[in-house]
Amino acid sequence: MARCLFVLLMSTLPQAVFADDLNSGDSAWLLTSTALVLFMTLPGLALFYGGLVRSKNVLSVLMQCFALTCAMTLLWVLGGYGLAFGDGGDLNAWIGGGNVLLADVTRDGLAGSIPESVFVMFQMTFAIITPALIVGGFAERMKFAAVMLFSALWLLVVYVPVCHWVWGGGWLAERGLLDFAGGTVVHVNAGVAAIVTALVIGNRRGFPQTAMMPHNLTMTVTGASMLWVGWFGFNAGSAVAANGDAGMAMLVTHISAAAGSLAWMSIEWIKHGKPSVLGIVTGMVAGLGTITPASGFVGVGGALVIGLAAGVVCYFSTQAVKRTLQIDDSLDVFPVHGVGGILGTLLAGVFVADNLGGAGYAEGMSMGSQLGVQALGVAATGVWCAVATWVLLRLTQAVVGLRVAPETETGGLDIGEHDERGYIL
Repeated sequence: MARCLFVLLMSTLPQAVFADDLNSGDSAWLLTSTALVLFMTLPGLALFYGGLVRSKNVLSVLMQCFALTCAMTLLWVLGGYGLAFGDGGDLNAWIGGGNVLLADVTRDGLAGSIPESVFVMFQMTFAIITPALIVGGFAERMKFAAVMLFSALWLLVVYVPVCHWVWGGGWLAERGLLDFAGGTVVHVNAGVAAIVTALVIGNRRGFPQTAMMPHNLTMTVTGASMLWVGWFGFNAGSAVAANGDAGMAMLVTHISAAAGSLAWMSIEWIKHGKPSVLGIVTGMVAGLGTITPASGFVGVGGALVIGLAAGVVCYFSTQAVKRTLQIDDSLDVFPVHGVGGILGTLLAGVFVADNLGGAGYAEGMSMGSQLGVQALGVAATGVWCAVATWVLLRLTQAVVGLRVAPETETGGLDIGEHDERGYIL
């Protein structure tokens, strides 16, 4: 909601507002937040994912995260930002427009109390990390050319429209959807895209009979720690100001991450007799992803419940996808990010209530009506993402093919796709 109000404010301002209206504190915080969110992808997510795959594929994951950062940046500049946050005229409920090559972004132009250039860059980091999250769904078996083509198409066809619906003044924003920092735009989108991709491309050779253990949990914990720190920019930065909303978003983000970690760890400890390092860091990511849509709206009590629920629900979702359904979502993107995003978006509609410590409902809204809007946002995002992702995968298959050859998969993508090795021992 804070971001929606920000977009409405932007629409009432002239394109260039002089610097005496700039708030240096807000600007400094958004500059810092932007760096933190990029830090989540490079190096955070890259190291987190890199450690989770087998050693023969570590470079392929690092390469994919790095290359997607570059490609999504250029697409955002070419037109992605304008389509997400511009005025789409008669089609504005569905898509924006204008600002090709950021032609309207000037040195002195402001967006609210911050330079528009900073807002462009902040939003760019979200457009970077969302396709990078999907990498975990098809890790260790997709062609590099397919990764690049599919991700480019996906950003423009899936991410950009949903971003406009929720944060750019589109139809979900008009209905009052609460998504402070990306429950639908980032996590539901990435989770659904990952499981659709896993289904279309098929399981890795040997899954589920052959154990495919992480090759370097030290690397994974290092990346997870970077994600935890970077997530403060992700959530608290989405207040688009250095204010009380940002402070509370930071506090509840940390609480949820800690609660999710301990919940997941405790379940494993009870079920298997020992707490695992992989479990505690995965629970942290679940806690962070689940609090994301609610972070600017809920209080401390809500954050504690959301974090604990994230650890429990996402743990059992992971077991269901991997063991019961035997779907090879390689790095658990859907059960952690997708399910967490759904859960957090729905719980935002509950714990925003002022009598539960939240910011309170908008005028005319009740818990029931707000939950209806939250469910609509989840359903619309999930359906659009699933259908569009399937079509884009089929198109990618027709153009460059999706999956590497069996011998390349067996030998590893590091050698087969990049002619390099992650380790020379």
